[in-house]
Amino acid sequence: MSTDLLIKKALRLEFLSVAQGKQLFQQMPLADLMAIGNEIRKIHHPENIVTWIIDRNVNITNACISGCKFCNFYVPAGNRKVYITTPEEYAQKIEEMQCLGGNQLLLQGGLHPHLGLKYYCDLFRKLKEISPGLKLHALGPPEIVHIAKMEAISFNEVLGKLREAGLDSLPGAGAEILSDRVRKILSPVKCTVKEWLDVMLEAHKLNLTTSATMMFGHIETLEERLNHLVLIRKTQMKKPVRAKGFISFIPWPFQDEGTVLQKKFGVINKVTPEEYIRMIAISRIMLPNINNIQASWLTVGKETAQLCLHAGANDFGSIMIEENVVSVAGARYKFDAEGIQQAISEAGFTPRRRNQEFELQH
Repeated sequence: MSTDLLIKKALRLEFLSVAQGKQLFQQMPLADLMAIGNEIRKIHHPENIVTWIIDRNVNITNACISGCKFCNFYVPAGNRKVYITTPEEYAQKIEEMQCLGGNQLLLQGGLHPHLGLKYYCDLFRKLKEISPGLKLHALGPPEIVHIAKMEAISFNEVLGKLREAGLDSLPGAGAEILSDRVRKILSPVKCTVKEWLDVMLEAHKLNLTTSATMMFGHIETLEERLNHLVLIRKTQMKKPVRAKGFISFIPWPFQDEGTVLQKKFGVINKVTPEEYIRMIAISRIMLPNINNIQASWLTVGKETAQLCLHAGANDFGSIMIEENVVSVAGARYKFDAEGIQQAISEAGFTPRRRNQEFELQH
Protein backbone atom coordinates (compact mmCIF):
# COMPACT_ATOMS: atom_id res chain seq x y z
CA MET A 1 0.00 0.00 0.00
CA SER A 2 1.29 3.48 -0.81
CA THR A 3 2.43 5.68 2.04
CA ASP A 4 -0.31 8.22 1.27
CA LEU A 5 -3.00 5.55 1.57
CA LEU A 6 -1.49 4.33 4.83
CA ILE A 7 -1.57 7.86 6.23
CA LYS A 8 -5.24 8.22 5.30
CA LYS A 9 -5.98 4.86 6.91
CA ALA A 10 -4.17 5.91 10.10
CA LEU A 11 -6.01 9.24 10.27
CA ARG A 12 -9.30 7.34 10.03
CA LEU A 13 -8.17 5.46 13.18
CA GLU A 14 -8.07 2.16 11.30
CA PHE A 15 -5.77 -0.64 12.39
CA LEU A 16 -2.45 -0.92 10.59
CA SER A 17 -0.64 -4.24 10.23
CA VAL A 18 2.92 -4.85 11.41
CA ALA A 19 4.17 -4.52 7.83
CA GLN A 20 2.28 -1.26 7.32
CA GLY A 21 3.56 0.16 10.60
CA LYS A 22 7.10 -0.81 9.60
CA GLN A 23 6.68 0.96 6.27
CA LEU A 24 5.71 4.21 7.98
CA PHE A 25 8.36 3.88 10.69
CA GLN A 26 11.20 3.29 8.23
CA GLN A 27 10.20 5.40 5.24
CA MET A 28 8.66 8.58 6.62
CA PRO A 29 10.76 11.62 7.55
CA LEU A 30 10.64 12.25 11.29
CA ALA A 31 8.74 15.52 11.00
CA ASP A 32 6.04 13.89 8.85
CA LEU A 33 5.66 10.91 11.20
CA MET A 34 5.41 13.31 14.16
CA ALA A 35 2.73 15.27 12.34
CA ILE A 36 0.59 12.15 11.84
CA GLY A 37 0.98 11.17 15.48
CA ASN A 38 0.06 14.70 16.50
CA GLU A 39 -3.06 14.73 14.31
CA ILE A 40 -4.27 11.45 15.83
CA ARG A 41 -3.54 12.82 19.30
CA LYS A 42 -5.80 15.79 18.50
CA ILE A 43 -8.63 13.42 17.55
CA HIS A 44 -8.41 11.83 21.00
CA HIS A 45 -7.51 15.07 22.82
CA PRO A 46 -8.60 18.19 20.91
CA GLU A 47 -7.80 20.40 23.88
CA ASN A 48 -4.22 21.65 24.30
CA ILE A 49 -3.70 19.81 27.60
CA VAL A 50 -0.88 17.55 28.74
CA THR A 51 -1.51 15.60 31.91
CA TRP A 52 0.79 14.59 34.78
CA ILE A 53 0.41 12.96 38.19
CA ILE A 54 1.91 12.99 41.67
CA ASP A 55 2.40 9.49 43.01
CA ARG A 56 5.10 7.46 44.69
CA ASN A 57 6.82 4.26 43.65
CA VAL A 58 7.33 1.94 46.61
CA ASN A 59 8.99 -1.42 46.24
CA ILE A 60 7.29 -4.07 48.36
CA THR A 61 10.41 -6.24 48.33
CA ASN A 62 13.65 -6.52 46.42
CA ALA A 63 13.68 -10.33 46.58
CA CYS A 64 12.96 -11.93 43.21
CA ILE A 65 13.37 -15.31 41.57
CA SER A 66 12.95 -14.15 37.95
CA GLY A 67 16.60 -13.23 37.34
CA CYS A 68 15.84 -10.76 34.55
CA LYS A 69 19.04 -9.85 32.70
CA PHE A 70 18.08 -6.17 32.47
CA CYS A 71 17.37 -5.61 36.19
CA ASN A 72 19.91 -4.35 38.72
CA PHE A 73 17.36 -3.95 41.48
CA TYR A 74 16.52 -7.50 42.53
CA VAL A 75 18.51 -9.76 44.84
CA PRO A 76 18.13 -13.54 45.27
CA ALA A 77 15.58 -14.54 47.90
CA GLY A 78 18.18 -15.83 50.39
CA ASN A 79 20.48 -12.82 50.13
CA ARG A 80 21.27 -10.85 53.30
CA LYS A 81 20.26 -7.63 51.49
CA VAL A 82 16.64 -8.77 51.06
CA TYR A 83 14.05 -6.45 52.56
CA ILE A 84 10.28 -6.33 52.84
CA THR A 85 8.88 -2.85 53.39
CA THR A 86 7.28 -2.52 56.84
CA PRO A 87 3.92 -0.91 57.76
CA GLU A 88 5.82 1.85 59.55
CA GLU A 89 7.86 2.59 56.44
CA TYR A 90 4.71 2.66 54.30
CA ALA A 91 3.06 5.09 56.73
CA GLN A 92 6.04 7.44 56.52
CA LYS A 93 6.20 7.24 52.73
CA ILE A 94 2.45 7.86 52.41
CA GLU A 95 2.65 10.90 54.69
CA GLU A 96 5.57 12.34 52.71
CA MET A 97 3.72 11.79 49.43
CA GLN A 98 0.49 13.36 50.68
CA CYS A 99 2.41 16.39 51.93
CA LEU A 100 3.51 16.87 48.31
CA GLY A 101 -0.08 16.55 47.07
CA GLY A 102 -0.09 12.94 45.92
CA ASN A 103 -2.48 10.17 46.88
CA GLN A 104 -1.41 7.10 44.94
CA LEU A 105 1.17 4.41 45.58
CA LEU A 106 2.65 2.54 42.64
CA LEU A 107 3.50 -0.71 44.42
CA GLN A 108 6.01 -2.92 42.66
CA GLY A 109 8.00 -5.87 43.88
CA GLY A 110 9.88 -8.94 42.85
CA LEU A 111 8.56 -12.45 42.52
CA HIS A 112 9.16 -13.32 46.16
CA PRO A 113 9.03 -17.10 46.64
CA HIS A 114 7.23 -16.90 49.99
CA LEU A 115 4.79 -13.99 49.73
CA GLY A 116 1.38 -15.36 48.73
CA LEU A 117 -2.09 -13.98 48.19
CA LYS A 118 -2.85 -13.54 51.91
CA TYR A 119 0.23 -11.37 52.36
CA TYR A 120 -0.78 -8.97 49.57
CA CYS A 121 -4.43 -8.84 50.64
CA ASP A 122 -3.40 -8.08 54.23
CA LEU A 123 -0.94 -5.45 52.99
CA PHE A 124 -3.55 -3.68 50.83
CA ARG A 125 -6.06 -3.64 53.70
CA LYS A 126 -3.43 -2.26 56.05
CA LEU A 127 -2.53 0.51 53.63
CA LYS A 128 -6.18 1.49 53.29
CA GLU A 129 -6.40 1.59 57.10
CA ILE A 130 -3.39 3.91 57.21
CA SER A 131 -5.01 6.19 54.60
CA PRO A 132 -8.61 5.30 53.61
CA GLY A 133 -8.60 7.46 50.47
CA LEU A 134 -5.29 6.11 49.21
CA LYS A 135 -5.21 4.71 45.67
CA LEU A 136 -3.25 1.53 45.02
CA HIS A 137 -1.80 1.09 41.53
CA ALA A 138 -0.12 -2.17 42.36
CA LEU A 139 1.74 -5.29 41.22
CA GLY A 140 1.53 -6.31 37.55
CA PRO A 141 0.91 -9.41 35.41
CA PRO A 142 4.15 -11.21 36.41
CA GLU A 143 3.24 -10.96 40.11
CA ILE A 144 -0.36 -12.04 39.43
CA VAL A 145 0.85 -15.10 37.49
CA HIS A 146 3.36 -15.89 40.24
CA ILE A 147 0.73 -15.64 43.00
CA ALA A 148 -1.79 -17.69 40.99
CA LYS A 149 0.75 -20.49 40.52
CA MET A 150 1.73 -20.43 44.21
CA GLU A 151 -1.92 -20.67 45.27
CA ALA A 152 -3.04 -22.97 42.43
CA ILE A 153 -5.96 -20.68 41.58
CA SER A 154 -7.00 -18.66 38.51
CA PHE A 155 -5.83 -15.19 37.56
CA ASN A 156 -9.42 -14.02 37.95
CA GLU A 157 -9.56 -15.28 41.54
CA VAL A 158 -6.28 -13.60 42.45
CA LEU A 159 -7.35 -10.29 40.93
CA GLY A 160 -10.79 -10.50 42.53
CA LYS A 161 -9.34 -11.05 46.00
CA LEU A 162 -6.83 -8.24 45.54
CA ARG A 163 -9.54 -5.87 44.33
CA GLU A 164 -11.66 -6.71 47.39
CA ALA A 165 -8.62 -5.95 49.55
CA GLY A 166 -8.09 -2.52 47.98
CA LEU A 167 -6.39 -2.83 44.58
CA ASP A 168 -7.54 0.12 42.43
CA SER A 169 -5.65 -0.41 39.18
CA LEU A 170 -3.07 -2.72 37.62
CA PRO A 171 0.17 -1.38 36.08
CA GLY A 172 1.46 -2.74 32.81
CA ALA A 173 4.68 -3.91 34.43
CA GLY A 174 6.70 -6.81 33.09
CA ALA A 175 5.64 -6.49 29.46
CA GLU A 176 9.14 -5.69 28.23
CA ILE A 177 8.67 -7.03 24.68
CA LEU A 178 5.68 -9.31 24.13
CA SER A 179 7.67 -11.91 22.24
CA ASP A 180 8.37 -15.31 23.75
CA ARG A 181 11.65 -15.43 21.81
CA VAL A 182 12.83 -12.28 23.58
CA ARG A 183 11.40 -13.28 26.95
CA LYS A 184 13.17 -16.66 26.96
CA ILE A 185 16.47 -14.78 26.72
CA LEU A 186 15.76 -11.78 28.96
CA SER A 187 13.52 -13.22 31.66
CA PRO A 188 12.96 -16.97 31.27
CA VAL A 189 11.24 -17.38 34.67
CA LYS A 190 8.80 -14.53 34.15
CA CYS A 191 5.31 -14.99 32.66
CA THR A 192 4.82 -15.81 28.99
CA VAL A 193 3.25 -13.46 26.46
CA LYS A 194 -0.07 -15.32 26.69
CA GLU A 195 -0.05 -15.20 30.49
CA TRP A 196 0.67 -11.44 30.50
CA LEU A 197 -2.18 -10.77 28.08
CA ASP A 198 -4.56 -13.17 29.84
CA VAL A 199 -4.02 -11.42 33.19
CA MET A 200 -4.86 -8.09 31.58
CA LEU A 201 -7.97 -9.51 29.94
CA GLU A 202 -9.17 -10.85 33.32
CA ALA A 203 -8.43 -7.48 34.93
CA HIS A 204 -10.56 -5.77 32.28
CA LYS A 205 -13.41 -8.22 32.92
CA LEU A 206 -13.27 -7.16 36.59
CA ASN A 207 -13.33 -3.50 35.46
CA LEU A 208 -9.84 -2.86 36.81
CA THR A 209 -8.17 -0.04 34.92
CA THR A 210 -4.78 -1.06 33.52
CA SER A 211 -1.89 0.40 31.59
CA ALA A 212 0.42 -1.17 29.02
CA THR A 213 4.16 -0.70 28.63
CA MET A 214 7.09 -1.57 26.41
CA MET A 215 10.81 -1.66 27.21
CA PHE A 216 12.69 -1.64 23.91
CA GLY A 217 16.14 -1.10 22.49
CA HIS A 218 17.89 -4.32 23.53
CA ILE A 219 17.62 -7.63 21.59
CA GLU A 220 14.22 -7.22 19.94
CA THR A 221 13.55 -6.57 16.25
CA LEU A 222 11.42 -3.73 14.90
CA GLU A 223 8.83 -6.32 13.85
CA GLU A 224 8.66 -7.59 17.44
CA ARG A 225 8.10 -4.05 18.71
CA LEU A 226 5.27 -3.52 16.26
CA ASN A 227 3.74 -6.93 16.98
CA HIS A 228 3.81 -5.96 20.68
CA LEU A 229 1.59 -2.99 19.76
CA VAL A 230 -0.75 -5.24 17.76
CA LEU A 231 -1.11 -7.65 20.71
CA ILE A 232 -1.93 -4.78 23.07
CA ARG A 233 -4.48 -3.46 20.57
CA LYS A 234 -6.12 -6.87 20.13
CA THR A 235 -6.41 -7.36 23.90
CA GLN A 236 -8.00 -3.92 24.21
CA MET A 237 -10.58 -4.98 21.61
CA LYS A 238 -11.65 -7.87 23.88
CA LYS A 239 -12.46 -5.75 26.93
CA PRO A 240 -16.08 -5.37 28.09
CA VAL A 241 -17.75 -2.31 26.58
CA ARG A 242 -17.97 -0.40 29.86
CA ALA A 243 -14.43 -1.26 31.02
CA LYS A 244 -11.64 1.25 30.49
CA GLY A 245 -9.14 -1.51 29.81
CA PHE A 246 -5.73 -0.17 28.88
CA ILE A 247 -6.06 3.49 29.76
CA SER A 248 -2.53 4.38 28.67
CA PHE A 249 0.58 3.10 26.90
CA ILE A 250 4.11 3.91 28.06
CA PRO A 251 7.17 2.92 25.99
CA TRP A 252 10.69 3.50 27.26
CA PRO A 253 14.22 2.54 26.17
CA PHE A 254 16.19 -0.15 28.00
CA GLN A 255 18.53 1.31 30.62
CA ASP A 256 21.76 -0.64 30.33
CA GLU A 257 24.15 0.61 33.02
CA GLY A 258 25.64 -2.30 34.96
CA THR A 259 23.05 -4.84 33.78
CA VAL A 260 23.83 -8.46 32.94
CA LEU A 261 22.79 -7.71 29.36
CA GLN A 262 25.48 -5.05 29.16
CA LYS A 263 28.28 -6.72 31.16
CA LYS A 264 27.90 -10.30 29.97
CA PHE A 265 26.36 -9.96 26.51
CA GLY A 266 27.50 -6.49 25.41
CA VAL A 267 23.95 -5.27 24.80
CA ILE A 268 23.71 -1.49 25.18
CA ASN A 269 20.94 1.03 24.72
CA LYS A 270 21.39 2.53 21.26
CA VAL A 271 18.00 4.25 21.13
CA THR A 272 18.56 7.79 19.86
CA PRO A 273 16.19 10.69 20.61
CA GLU A 274 14.90 10.44 17.01
CA GLU A 275 14.17 6.73 17.38
CA TYR A 276 12.33 7.29 20.66
CA ILE A 277 10.19 10.02 19.11
CA ARG A 278 9.45 7.70 16.18
CA MET A 279 8.32 5.03 18.65
CA ILE A 280 5.96 7.48 20.33
CA ALA A 281 4.50 8.48 16.96
CA ILE A 282 4.11 4.90 15.69
CA SER A 283 2.56 3.87 19.03
CA ARG A 284 -0.08 6.57 18.61
CA ILE A 285 -0.66 5.45 15.02
CA MET A 286 -0.82 1.70 15.80
CA LEU A 287 -2.95 2.07 18.95
CA PRO A 288 -6.04 4.04 17.92
CA ASN A 289 -8.08 2.30 20.65
CA ILE A 290 -5.89 3.50 23.53
CA ASN A 291 -6.50 7.10 24.51
CA ASN A 292 -3.33 8.11 26.30
CA ILE A 293 0.32 7.83 25.28
CA GLN A 294 2.95 8.76 27.85
CA ALA A 295 6.41 10.14 27.12
CA SER A 296 9.02 8.68 29.49
CA TRP A 297 10.97 11.79 30.53
CA LEU A 298 12.61 9.66 33.25
CA THR A 299 14.54 7.63 30.68
CA VAL A 300 14.94 10.06 27.74
CA GLY A 301 15.16 13.45 29.42
CA LYS A 302 13.20 16.69 29.27
CA GLU A 303 13.92 17.87 25.72
CA THR A 304 13.19 14.57 23.97
CA ALA A 305 10.02 14.10 26.04
CA GLN A 306 8.88 17.61 25.11
CA LEU A 307 9.24 16.79 21.41
CA CYS A 308 7.19 13.64 21.99
CA LEU A 309 4.27 15.90 22.96
CA HIS A 310 4.26 17.02 19.31
CA ALA A 311 4.45 13.42 18.05
CA GLY A 312 1.38 11.87 19.68
CA ALA A 313 2.05 11.82 23.44
CA ASN A 314 -0.44 13.61 25.68
CA ASP A 315 0.86 12.61 29.12
CA PHE A 316 4.08 13.34 31.03
CA GLY A 317 3.59 10.75 33.75
CA SER A 318 4.64 11.18 37.35
CA ILE A 319 7.12 13.41 39.16
CA MET A 320 8.46 10.10 40.57
CA ILE A 321 8.90 10.96 44.24
CA GLU A 322 10.67 7.62 44.57
CA GLU A 323 11.97 5.30 41.84
CA ASN A 324 14.41 2.48 42.49
CA VAL A 325 14.46 0.24 39.42
CA VAL A 326 15.40 2.03 36.19
CA SER A 327 17.38 4.61 38.18
CA VAL A 328 19.90 1.95 39.22
CA ALA A 329 20.38 1.09 35.53
CA GLY A 330 21.21 4.60 34.41
CA ALA A 331 18.07 6.79 34.45
CA ARG A 332 19.20 10.08 36.01
CA TYR A 333 16.52 12.64 35.22
CA LYS A 334 14.47 14.36 37.96
CA PHE A 335 11.36 16.55 38.13
CA ASP A 336 9.36 18.16 40.93
CA ALA A 337 5.78 19.38 40.51
CA GLU A 338 6.87 22.86 39.45
CA GLY A 339 9.48 21.52 37.03
CA ILE A 340 7.18 19.08 35.26
CA GLN A 341 4.55 21.78 34.73
CA GLN A 342 7.15 24.20 33.45
CA ALA A 343 8.44 21.60 30.98
CA ILE A 344 4.91 21.02 29.65
CA SER A 345 4.28 24.78 29.35
CA GLU A 346 7.60 25.31 27.55
CA ALA A 347 6.48 22.73 24.98
CA GLY A 348 3.37 24.82 24.26
CA PHE A 349 0.75 22.93 26.27
CA THR A 350 -1.37 23.50 29.35
CA PRO A 351 -0.32 21.23 32.22
CA ARG A 352 -3.14 19.55 34.16
CA ARG A 353 -2.70 17.19 37.08
CA ARG A 354 -4.66 13.93 36.84
CA ASN A 355 -5.32 10.77 38.79
CA GLN A 356 -4.72 7.20 37.62
CA GLU A 357 -8.12 7.17 35.89
CA PHE A 358 -7.00 10.22 33.88
CA GLU A 359 -9.58 12.38 35.62
CA LEU A 360 -8.36 15.98 35.85
CA GLN A 361 -7.65 17.31 39.34
CA HIS A 362 -8.31 20.82 40.58
